[in-house]
Amino acid sequence: MAVKTFELRGRMRIKNRWTKFTMTVKALKPEHAFEKVYSLLGSRHKLKRFDIKIEEVKELVEVGKEQ
Repeated sequence: MAVKTFELRGRMRIKNRWTKFTMTVKALKPEHAFEKVYSLLGSRHKLKRFDIKIEEVKELVEVGKEQ
């Protein structure tokens, strides 16, 4: 399996305010990308999973790579 690049968009609750975010991560599957975002946002902002709402997942196609 090849590693793919995913862009995830959503909202996170910080101090009772919902803030939009966009993150780009590398993963094998979209499910792995979800876990990576939960892990990164949780460690950076001390958030729990219920404080993070992922609304959109998009696989990015890298220029110059053939499939």
